[in-house]
Amino acid sequence: MEAESEPYVRLATMRQLHQAVADLNTARSLADTLQTVADGIVTGLGYELGCVNLVRPDGDLVVAAFAGNDAAEALITGRVGSRDSWERRLSMGEAWDRLRFIPHTEGWVLLDDDVPQWHTEGPEPRFEDEWHPLDRLYAPMYASGGGLDLLGVLSVDRPRNGRRPGAWGREALQMYASQAAIAISNARLRANMQRALVRLEREQQALRASEESFRQAFEYAPSGMAIAEMGGDQHGRLLRTNDALCRLLGRPASLLRRYSFADLVHPEDIGTLLRTSAEGGRAELRLGRRDGTYLWVSLRNSVVADTADGPRFLLTHVEDIEERKRNELNLAHRASHDALTGLPNSAELRSRLSARICERPHSVVSTAIEALDAAYGDVETSRTHSYRPDGYEGDVVAGGPYDHHVHTVAPDMGREDGAKGLAVLFCDLDGFKSINDRFGHHTGDAVLIEVARRLTTCVRDGDTVARLGGDEFVVLADGLGAADAADLAVRLRNAIIPPIRVDGRAVRVGASFGIGWAECGMTVEEVLRSADQRMYVEKRSRSKVHRRAG
Repeated sequence: MEAESEPYVRLATMRQLHQAVADLNTARSLADTLQTVADGIVTGLGYELGCVNLVRPDGDLVVAAFAGNDAAEALITGRVGSRDSWERRLSMGEAWDRLRFIPHTEGWVLLDDDVPQWHTEGPEPRFEDEWHPLDRLYAPMYASGGGLDLLGVLSVDRPRNGRRPGAWGREALQMYASQAAIAISNARLRANMQRALVRLEREQQALRASEESFRQAFEYAPSGMAIAEMGGDQHGRLLRTNDALCRLLGRPASLLRRYSFADLVHPEDIGTLLRTSAEGGRAELRLGRRDGTYLWVSLRNSVVADTADGPRFLLTHVEDIEERKRNELNLAHRASHDALTGLPNSAELRSRLSARICERPHSVVSTAIEALDAAYGDVETSRTHSYRPDGYEGDVVAGGPYDHHVHTVAPDMGREDGAKGLAVLFCDLDGFKSINDRFGHHTGDAVLIEVARRLTTCVRDGDTVARLGGDEFVVLADGLGAADAADLAVRLRNAIIPPIRVDGRAVRVGASFGIGWAECGMTVEEVLRSADQRMYVEKRSRSKVHRRAG
């Protein structure tokens, strides 16, 4: 089972990776992009050294950027390694999917080849997975389009935790190499386009020559390109699109000329498109395909003048980021959900609970004098945050703004006034440890998966069933009174009691439930601790046999 802190580590890694990838899109030139790629290895992936080796037109690889050590950067930046030596390195050692790891036991033969390298002295490893100073890890970068056209190689060294990266670290490095390849390709494309745009502003003879260069860069660009009208009644109407954009949206060029991007954008993203400035603007949004589906893209706008004083047009670069968005969603889901049951994990449970409660409990007018002041509008005395009958908190002074926070209030257990609240049901399985001990973790995991399924089917849409860890689950159910919460606990217990069949064997577990209530003014830990304590009170009040029987 995963350590409780692992989701937080994954979430932190995902945030650092997401920031490093986001930084790739802020660089303005190819040189800035290459250095940003190297810096991202150090700041976002947890390595002390990062190097970008870029394929030159003659096929050899040059050290284009370095990060992490000024002395090493000055020594090897600009030096060239032959393609043959690099091909040798990328065929040695261990293949970690598209990564290549060469342990020090094999890499010593590479000390004298012509690939620029930098090594630091260090102690011998004490553990099997500890990083050795002569270990090598490479992440090849391939040109977009799904082929194996080598664009360059990222080389990394000295993980900060001192150990060889595990599956999570390898996946992060491989994903970063893929995004770095896209960023470098786009930087090259933008450099070519900018050179073409400069030539378009020259005299007529130079303009005709540059138009052909622009046409080829536009038509044969690997990502989508479009030219749209700028200004007037037809502002934004697409005038010209390249084949890549037509393939991306599944629409022929003749059909695209009837639309603007505003006609194609997802309704939820229209605000994002409108907020994007025309010149130098960029946005990530969804565009509609002909089959009715939507595709995540990145739009980058620039303005092109037809002649020195002629009309201006909008040149839009459309990049497919569907895979990146899908990876981000997958990473976010994996960081916030339990790997075994698929339920929200402890971190996600605390996040959802924290969103419902605030640090300040709802207050009421405490004295008769304050009540009179509030009634007659004494500004100085009556200016206080109060709890309103509609559940909103705000300034009681007439015309004062409300903060639109809906207070969460626990029902009064001593009164049956029909009050509703956010119930927190803490569930601990009875007899689960004996199943693990007798039949093994495989059976125990199958029981946890089935219990998670049964709990989920017994709650309403909008309720939360989370796995806190081990054999503990928590249910968040809003809008319940005390009797409703007690009934729900009975239904959930009865759903867990029936035998669970695993590999032809029937096993049974019981469940003990403690019912707590979330309320503003409490911390998340106080809410969970209250429900946990009530669960143990309920568990002790029932005999062991009765607990096992549910």
